[in-house]
Amino acid sequence: MPKPVLIISDNPHLVAALMQIIDDQGLADQYTIDFACSPLSGHLLISEHNGEVLQPLDIKKEYATVAEKYGLVISLHCKQLFPGDMVSKVRCVNVHPGYNPHNRGWFPQVFSIINGLPLGATIHEIDEQLDHGSIIVQKKIKVEQWDTSYTAYNKVVALEIEMLRENFKKILDGDYITYKPEKEGNVNLKKDFNALCEIDLNEKATYGELINRLRALSHNGYENTYFIDSATGKKVYIKFDLEVKE
Repeated sequence: MPKPVLIISDNPHLVAALMQIIDDQGLADQYTIDFACSPLSGHLLISEHNGEVLQPLDIKKEYATVAEKYGLVISLHCKQLFPGDMVSKVRCVNVHPGYNPHNRGWFPQVFSIINGLPLGATIHEIDEQLDHGSIIVQKKIKVEQWDTSYTAYNKVVALEIEMLRENFKKILDGDYITYKPEKEGNVNLKKDFNALCEIDLNEKATYGELINRLRALSHNGYENTYFIDSATGKKVYIKFDLEVKE
């Protein structure tokens, strides 16, 4: 039996979906597959798949042990960046909710709605740069004019699950041919997202630009977009919704 596989994730829905794929394809009989989450998630409850609880693993502290024990480490929407010393010693793969090399980094769907660059899902090998390694497989989604960050993200997650169902055993076996993106693309960091969230009431924009920004920052359960009330200095949060009628 090959060396064990470690999957680190902070997305319970994706973990449950992958656990189901492992069950459906009988992979647990062929491979030892461990799951963990990031310390920021605490103990992650996977309620959609028999109520498993993932234990937190600090990859920055434990990378040497991980590299020695495992033959493959998969980041499945993991909040931790893998140390360069680890990715140079063990094969590491990232399931990324963006269409590399476009809008690498934070919240690709947010920036794709604003800048019009392609959006999709990419499974790639991890190198020392952010969302940068050689591509194993990727697919695009269509971003409609009525998509918000939330609806676009859900489309991407559904696509990731489809891609994992089609390719997971090949990834476990290393049975794939990678290719490099034709260009470096662009990277967006957390500070870039935070800068988008504050609306300058004196900024000039077209209706189209404003709508794109508001829908790009609209994600159910999160308060992202705001402006500062000039009289009180208070943050005023904006709720934005779109409804399509046939």
